[in-house]
Amino acid sequence: MVAIKQTSKMSTSDPILTSNTPLARRLGVALASLPIYQNALADAPPAFTEVGIRYSHYDEDALSESKLIFGSRNRYDIDVTQLWFETPVGGSWSVAMDVQNDSMSGASPWFVGTNVDGQPGVIMSGASIHDNRVEVGVTTRYFWADGNAGFNVSQSKEDDYEAQSVSFDVAWNSDDNSRTWTASASSSNDTVQPVKENIPVFIDREGLDTQSTYFGVSQILSSTAIARIGLGYTISKGYLSDPYKLNDTRPDTHERVTLSGGYRHYFIEQRGALQVDYRYYNDDWGSNSHTVEVAWHQDIKQHSLKPYVRYYRQDRADFFQNIADLSEPFFADDYRLSAYDATTMGLHGFYQLGDWRFEAQVERYTTSATGSISSVDTAPALVDFWRGTVGISWRFD
Repeated sequence: MVAIKQTSKMSTSDPILTSNTPLARRLGVALASLPIYQNALADAPPAFTEVGIRYSHYDEDALSESKLIFGSRNRYDIDVTQLWFETPVGGSWSVAMDVQNDSMSGASPWFVGTNVDGQPGVIMSGASIHDNRVEVGVTTRYFWADGNAGFNVSQSKEDDYEAQSVSFDVAWNSDDNSRTWTASASSSNDTVQPVKENIPVFIDREGLDTQSTYFGVSQILSSTAIARIGLGYTISKGYLSDPYKLNDTRPDTHERVTLSGGYRHYFIEQRGALQVDYRYYNDDWGSNSHTVEVAWHQDIKQHSLKPYVRYYRQDRADFFQNIADLSEPFFADDYRLSAYDATTMGLHGFYQLGDWRFEAQVERYTTSATGSISSVDTAPALVDFWRGTVGISWRFD
């Protein structure tokens, strides 16, 4: 649940977009507020220093009584507080810092068993789990006439997990500034050291290394439309099992490939932008997924409102089973590796008042078993949740 705060400015040879017209400003709000297009629109350091704070509350629905065999029905509540600032340095640089604190509590699924009617049910952790995570990230970015490049270092620490990561990204424009290529690479080194309090665990300390790369291109199609396509690859090596789940044994490598695309179109008369995104995911654990999101960005003077809906479907991993077969080399009953559908509906808005910007968001996420999967193969611990966010930021010279 990492939130990323970025600032961008539009630069293109299209006279409608470069001029200080209402269309340019509205299209800038509609497109520049969308993270996946920000590199395509950022060719100069921010004009102001910005400081902000954001708070989010994540609340999972209680597990249904019909799916509980033993333990607490209450699942995770997470409170997230994020502080950030970004400032220009000289005429070609910017520096940003992001500090995030997550406080979580609740019970989590331990393993899946069989209830009295032969259907799978969940044995939850018997006591409430409490954990706190702090993440600090620093980014420096250099801008030149035809693009920009950034370098980020971050560290995250919680009771049982520690991670350090570095990343680099670069974006460069075509001669006519209508096309932007982006590339990025990142590496993280993680250490898991389980807390042995609530449920039995059988490891003391393990490590995990992850490397990711991405390449994409965005193209301005007209004065009111832009499209993007990108390809990503990630590989993880090391301890990938969940120490808090009984008999959870996963391969020690995990390769993932993503193919994503998106389209934005600004409608002048309606003063709003249509957003359509698609993402395909495939991994070497036998799972693949599809994500489709549709949103509408409504410009209201200097303010904006975005209702959105997102649909997600994934196939199960090869080694997912509800009931463990210990003769197999790998096993996991983690619902996140099962086959399921998920729908997210949300509303996100910004309100600008002088140099102050106010933000609010609410969304509802619901899941269901995919297609005609039998009840024996359906993960009983699928999660539904609410999430709400409020934030405020201030810009000054």
